[in-house]
Amino acid sequence: MRGVGTASILEAFTALVRADVEDDRIDLLRAALTIARTEYPDLDIRNYVNRVEALASKVRLQISADSPVVEMINTLNRVIFHEMDFRGNREDYYDPRNSFLNDVLERRLGIPITLSVVYMEVARRIGLPLVGVGMPGHFLLKVYDVEGRQILIDPFNNGAMLNAADCEQRMKVVYAGEMHFKPEYLLPVSRRQILTRMLNNLRHIYMSVRQFRKTLTIVDLVLAIYPRSPEDVKQRAMLRLSVGQLGGALIDMDQYLKMNPEASDADEVRQTALGIRRTLATWN
Repeated sequence: MRGVGTASILEAFTALVRADVEDDRIDLLRAALTIARTEYPDLDIRNYVNRVEALASKVRLQISADSPVVEMINTLNRVIFHEMDFRGNREDYYDPRNSFLNDVLERRLGIPITLSVVYMEVARRIGLPLVGVGMPGHFLLKVYDVEGRQILIDPFNNGAMLNAADCEQRMKVVYAGEMHFKPEYLLPVSRRQILTRMLNNLRHIYMSVRQFRKTLTIVDLVLAIYPRSPEDVKQRAMLRLSVGQLGGALIDMDQYLKMNPEASDADEVRQTALGIRRTLATWN
């Protein structure tokens, strides 16, 4: 059974990302910090919002209202990466703390997507609207200058400004030439997609070390964003089964079969569901 604390976190996250909230009105910072509550249930979100606002105040003191975009980026980089010493965690990339925004703000260490969220939120507060770019293997940010030229920003590498050719080279390094660059990789992504990518990073980390209960909590949050995702419903069913939540597993299996009755694994899921029903019948 889901604990009261976990249920309250899921409720808070759902309120931030539910379908009737327009994507550009999602409070990305609070939603990201709510994800961190899965590890730190008593997290003081306001404290970390204040830290981001303090960063923005430092930047704002060094720019003017009509500062060019490149000057604003250079100032952001100077404050965030040089004065405050935020940096990419190259030594322990898969440390879960790199995915919790409170830890990123405390330790000043992160991975591309969490450093990007910090950078975006500071930039938004100084009047520089950035969008996320979900390039495979390396999350980036993007903005357009007054001439309409795109500027790509890499917060994992001290806010380096890139062009498409630079991004192609980054992909070659990340994937050792096994995945080829496509221009559509530089299209902007939604806030929901940013949050989902953060959650998927945690899901991968937890599954790799077989922490099924933690994975289950993360999949609950993914389903708060995309409740009609058959593959996530199926994974939650199997996670619930693995931690002994038979009733919940059965509900998810039935939902998965309704969503995807012709799935290639439908017969297997039906047989598993039948086995659960027989087990539950012996408990009555």
